[in-house]
Amino acid sequence: MTAEPLRLRHLSPVILRQRLASASLTLDYGAAVVRLGSDLAAFVADLQRVYGAFALVDPAFADFHTQIRGGRGLRAYLRPQSRFLIDGVQPFDPFPQEQALAHFEWGVNWCFAQRFNQHVLLHAGALALADRGVIMAAPPGSGKSTLTAAMMLRGFRLLSDEFGVLCPRSGQLWPMLKPLALKNRSIDVIRDYAEDVILGPVYKGTRKGDVAHLAPGETSVDARRLPAHPRLVIFPSFRQGAALSIRRLPAEEAFAHLAFNSFNYEVLGAISFNAVADVIERCPAFALDYSRLDEAIESVRALLADARAASEGA
Repeated sequence: MTAEPLRLRHLSPVILRQRLASASLTLDYGAAVVRLGSDLAAFVADLQRVYGAFALVDPAFADFHTQIRGGRGLRAYLRPQSRFLIDGVQPFDPFPQEQALAHFEWGVNWCFAQRFNQHVLLHAGALALADRGVIMAAPPGSGKSTLTAAMMLRGFRLLSDEFGVLCPRSGQLWPMLKPLALKNRSIDVIRDYAEDVILGPVYKGTRKGDVAHLAPGETSVDARRLPAHPRLVIFPSFRQGAALSIRRLPAEEAFAHLAFNSFNYEVLGAISFNAVADVIERCPAFALDYSRLDEAIESVRALLADARAASEGA
């Protein structure tokens, strides 16, 4: 019998505040490890709620050293602020202190997009059944995160919502398992979608509208070190009231869409080109228009099963 790992939700608020004060809390996302420190007491409860399933780990190495600190001078008292720091440097303007968790998530995403160039970073959700991976690539506002969240709640293993981490050497998808950032209408849609939904607070009026974070499930968290093999590429698009529509994309169109939805395609040059081309060569790609989540999820399951059967028969 495997012992239950010690998770963030098991820590008392006092112990968690002490670990944050000493910058000794480490978050293992799978592809990257982030060390975090903070002196903001109000940040603790929000962090613990959406990272509750994360196991407490103490690796010798962290890819990023971050902090969430309070405002300085009068800003510690008057309209208090949250400051994000990476390696002791504050790279962008503060947020309101009550949005500290959203600020931390935004800051870590910025670190990945700017400094994590050993992998091809697709702007895509990534999920898996066993080791068969699905890449869900789409621009903001397409319903990608809503469908990704719903798929996790219906039994898919979540690898990532924002960053599809493609290893250019192995061709595998690595988890970058962060809480899913839901925006505006999708917050209530997912809140009502399943009974075991764990959502953080709703931050009103952020730079991206209303934002709330969905906690990843334990199954996904505990498999954060298990990569998946890409088997299917989906370009989802939510259309209110639309009937389900699935269209197979020619390889050149799929390649262009997937390369366009990459954070560091131009930075990595030929490495990105070859990695994306390999995915398109191995995986069927489809445009999927949907308005009903369960219908869309079942269609993805069927497409993934077809892709598996085709690869085994090849």
